[in-house]
Amino acid sequence: MPSDQKPPSTPTNPHASAAGAYAQHARTTTTDPREIEARALLKAVQKMQDIQNRWDSYKLEELDDALRHNRQIWLMFVDNATAGEEDGRPDSLRANIANLGAYVFKRTLDILADPKKEKLDVLIDINREIAAGLMTKPAPEGEATAEKKAGEK
Repeated sequence: MPSDQKPPSTPTNPHASAAGAYAQHARTTTTDPREIEARALLKAVQKMQDIQNRWDSYKLEELDDALRHNRQIWLMFVDNATAGEEDGRPDSLRANIANLGAYVFKRTLDILADPKKEKLDVLIDINREIAAGLMTKPAPEGEATAEKKAGEK
């Protein structure tokens, strides 16, 4: 190859790039990745609610953009849940995340095929509930075990 030619570049996976950027941002701006995940979900909620509020005048591209944004967030959740067991999450939690993600993807396709304002409600509710759970600090392991044992007496 002549020295003035560059080697062909390999295409990059946009989801991998987004996940890498997300991880880097989480490391540099907060010590709590759960908060970053919650904020991402709430941003998707905001986009979908904006479409609902302007339903009579929104553009289809705006709906597609909002749903794509939400789908990318859920794709990262599903990818992380199914990637491996090194993070210590139980298999049941991994399966629940994957199943919820599959539901979100199916619902997204349904909305795109037949757009109706009220169909966005379920995606908004799911995101809000998951974000609320992510913002709740989990009890330290010792405290959770003590509370469980106290409840068994």
